[in-house]
Amino acid sequence: MTSATAWRERAASLFPGGVNSPVRAYRAVGGDPPILVRGSGAEVWDADGTRYLDYVGAFGPLLLGHAHPAVVAAIQEAVEAGGSFGATGPGEVRLAELIRERMPSVERLRFVNSGTEAAMSALRVARAATGRELVIKFDGGYHGHADSLLVEAGSGVATLSIPGSAGVGAAVAAQTLVARYNDLDSVERLLAANSAKVAAVIIEPVAANMGVVAPLPGFLSGLRRLTAAVGALLIFDEVITGFRVAPGGAQELFGVRPDLTILGKIIGGGLPVGAYGGRADLLDLVAPAGDVYQAGTLSGHPVVMAAGEATLRQLTPDLYAAIDQQADRLEEALAGPGRSTARVGSLLTLFFRDRPPRNFGEARESDTAAFAKFFRSMKQAGVLLPPSQYEAWFLSAAHGDEVIDETIRALPE
Repeated sequence: MTSATAWRERAASLFPGGVNSPVRAYRAVGGDPPILVRGSGAEVWDADGTRYLDYVGAFGPLLLGHAHPAVVAAIQEAVEAGGSFGATGPGEVRLAELIRERMPSVERLRFVNSGTEAAMSALRVARAATGRELVIKFDGGYHGHADSLLVEAGSGVATLSIPGSAGVGAAVAAQTLVARYNDLDSVERLLAANSAKVAAVIIEPVAANMGVVAPLPGFLSGLRRLTAAVGALLIFDEVITGFRVAPGGAQELFGVRPDLTILGKIIGGGLPVGAYGGRADLLDLVAPAGDVYQAGTLSGHPVVMAAGEATLRQLTPDLYAAIDQQADRLEEALAGPGRSTARVGSLLTLFFRDRPPRNFGEARESDTAAFAKFFRSMKQAGVLLPPSQYEAWFLSAAHGDEVIDETIRALPE
């Protein structure tokens, strides 16, 4: 059996930094990144046979845990039926109907292959609908790696301390204005100065790429009011929160209806996926119904659609309640001096600061060295956490009593 060390050496000669996504390199926490070869439920195993309890969960898609039997069976059936056809299939229709049923703001939608593609396409629709160019995002908000959205981004950009990204032109970056999360006044000032130029405000309704930061009461409804007043669109990036924090996503949980919604992760059951949707009049601007061009060879792939449909059909109220109960237990156990927890449903972050942050600036005040030490201690004890202070922990239906008990026992004193 090839060792993890050998695999890392081979990867280092093939991929930038030895990885195909930056946060996997473990630069923020130190040590060697694992080479994972198998997962089941809440457990994963590396190439050396070491077993871990998994709170990465592929960074969000696996609300049912690894290799859920219903999802595996659906994937196998779709593969055996021929895989991809480059034509519309029943799986796309069924999954879209499930999404619309649970998220009524999504009157029409378009499947794509990643969250980045979905965000990029949603902004194109917003600019076409309004005839405006500027977009407001929030510091620490991550919406994929499209050029105009890498300004003041969270997630891996924050983890690696990259100032935006090299290769993004100044003219493109200038199309994005940056407000502060949970600060309506900062949004109002930008809109007042650019009211006839702002096409949309895009936001993670629960921030999850600066660590988990919950919206303050009235913040999201305030954004709805402010955007409507100036004719700008409100876009919820629910790539992470969609079908995770509630059956109808964050928009159901907080009672705010956006104009456009970006989805991903859970709707693909762990396979590559994205979607953007919203009001019918806006989506009817997209080709071939309208003049906004967007296309994708593998969009609506039957295997992905099957995995997503199988996942969504498992998401009952009882399942959400069970995950919340276990998340409550873990959150309580993590409490202690010099640290705080932020949690919305099955999304959780342990911050090494006295109080949960309200915005990216406060999140960056966390003691990242203390987090790295904690991370290494947990990994040594057999618990795999996301390798950054600025990433969310993902619980799943597979994180039952025994998993939470073992996790609590692994906590350093």
